[in-house]
Amino acid sequence: MPEGQNYDSKIIDGRSLSKKIESELSYKVQDLKDRYNITPGLSTIVVGDDPASKMYVRLKHKACDRVGIIAEDHFLSEDTTQDELIELVHNLNSRDDIHGILVQLPLPEHINEQKVMMEIDPLKDADGFHPQNMGNLLIGNEELVPCTPKGIMTSLEEYDVGIEGSDVVVVGHSNVVGKPMATMLLNRNATVSVCHVYTSNLNRYTVNADILIVATGVKHLIKSDMVKEGVVVIDAGISKEGDKVYGDVDFDNVKQKASLITPVPGGVGPLTIATLMQHVLKSAQNKI
Repeated sequence: MPEGQNYDSKIIDGRSLSKKIESELSYKVQDLKDRYNITPGLSTIVVGDDPASKMYVRLKHKACDRVGIIAEDHFLSEDTTQDELIELVHNLNSRDDIHGILVQLPLPEHINEQKVMMEIDPLKDADGFHPQNMGNLLIGNEELVPCTPKGIMTSLEEYDVGIEGSDVVVVGHSNVVGKPMATMLLNRNATVSVCHVYTSNLNRYTVNADILIVATGVKHLIKSDMVKEGVVVIDAGISKEGDKVYGDVDFDNVKQKASLITPVPGGVGPLTIATLMQHVLKSAQNKI
């Protein structure tokens, strides 16, 4: 549990925890510079004009500035071809000053996301989406893995949540969150159920969960009557209505029953970005 944190608050403070992680990273980044003259570098590619993607990239860039990582951004037009995008990825693969490469998703429909992910050097795969890194995750080698589930795992460990033997329900089976999240939990001997849009009677699964992790992008999908007393709730979903941001969990009501719960915003999001920073540093350290 973070120093000074009180369980009475019930809130998993992602912002506070991410600041702690960034503070440790700043020291390690500076040490890498001083001892080996290596400055970690992250290159982010955005194709198209999706406002959410550009906002997320700005947040990542600010985090890089805070910890001492060099960040460069490549903003490409919507009509960029798949071959042009892959050519840029190959160029970044070959650069010694770039240790992490991130292709911001989603990509335009005419570009095959999986094909592009395959072209990123697995050792520079900051997002952890390359099949080689996904395969390593499956056998328990969690070096470079998807950032959101890794950030969630960090928060569970930091708040001393018992995972081994717990009944965990993951709602959402995406490659970005749900599938890798379930695998990380299995690696730690949890009993895991994965639910999704085709699951009938979602309530019969969620109501028995010791730990409930939700990542669907459906506003307030999880209601108070769908969880039991004392549940740990991790909300990795996000949706917007006008200027307001909502999570997948009806926070105000569910928090009355939860022992711990993440807010939206300020919960999982900051930990995702902090994890990305950890990955870039790890890739740079591999150059030693």
